[in-house]
Amino acid sequence: MQDWQNGGFGLYIHWPFCQSKCPYCDFNSHVAAHIDQRAWATAYLSEIDRIALTTGDRLLNTVFFGGGTPSLMDPEIVAALLERIRARWTTANDFEVTLEANPSSVEAGRFRAYASTGVNRISMGIQALNDADLKRLGRLHSVAEGRAAFDIARATFDRVSFDLIYARQFQTLAQWREELSQALSMAVDHLSLYQLTIESGTAFGARHAQGGLKGLPDDEISADMYMITQEICDAHNMPAYEISNHARNGAQSRHNLIYWRYGDYAGIGPGAHGRLTTDSARIATQTPLQPQTWLDQVNTTGHGESPPQTIPRDEQALEYLMMSLRLTEGADVKRYQTLAGQPLPENRIDSLVADGFMTKSGDRIAATVTGRPILNALLRELLIQ
Repeated sequence: MQDWQNGGFGLYIHWPFCQSKCPYCDFNSHVAAHIDQRAWATAYLSEIDRIALTTGDRLLNTVFFGGGTPSLMDPEIVAALLERIRARWTTANDFEVTLEANPSSVEAGRFRAYASTGVNRISMGIQALNDADLKRLGRLHSVAEGRAAFDIARATFDRVSFDLIYARQFQTLAQWREELSQALSMAVDHLSLYQLTIESGTAFGARHAQGGLKGLPDDEISADMYMITQEICDAHNMPAYEISNHARNGAQSRHNLIYWRYGDYAGIGPGAHGRLTTDSARIATQTPLQPQTWLDQVNTTGHGESPPQTIPRDEQALEYLMMSLRLTEGADVKRYQTLAGQPLPENRIDSLVADGFMTKSGDRIAATVTGRPILNALLRELLIQ
């Protein structure tokens, strides 16, 4: 069995357009006055055909339409892409097709149309259940609109997730506790809960550098918010299965699990990355960030990728360890050893276990609830020469 088969195979399609650019966002998203959706569909179809030839006859587990705001895509284009995907690959019996949506772009008829194409999971960017904070975050929807959009999604799809951001300006522990409890009362089966981080190159980054963004919680309060999150979600049978992701049993994001279990995934669209195993090597793929550059490259050269890079086995081992330790299920030390050509140091594992930062059971090691927030430090300890 090839190593990637431990994680599965997924396809990521990046739709780079949004109605507006959120000030905290460092994703590859752009605002455009006009979008030729047919031209984009043609390019995506071309890339699906090309990548299918590269990957050969293998089982496709998942498709993820990310962005940007993919819920701005015409449903007939989503239908055409999924039809082509099914024609090019054998799809799993539990084939998962996720589409990201913002509440401001949700319409009941549009969601029914997506469902008819085969989309069976929606991931919504609600981000806050507080109107003042939604405005600070640059969101276009209100709390009422977010809840209404969630109700439409829940009535249309079997599986619905939404995102919340915590450690926001002037947010207290009590406020986050109350907001998270509200979120968990919304019959949700999956939550992605992210601490607000200030990234360079964003509007928030520029404002913070100039002394703006008052009222951000300090590191200690942010850490307390993380621990409260674990406690409340556990009490609602929504435990963390990854550092920032919580789900009821069976409702985990199968697509994201492919990343974290270090499977193979193809990336289509501007700024999309991939990891693919060929007959001779595992390669890293990437694409141009600018939408028009990517579109022009597909039209003129027949592919939307930059030259792929071969990933040496020791780097594969490092990537596997970094990704798998984000999961509560942790990493398989034998799989790591096969990739790296050498085992992880038992004495350092034992030390981290003794200190309460890791657990070890058979061939698996995992970070504890106190270890996951300091994962980079754990990795340094395990990998130090």
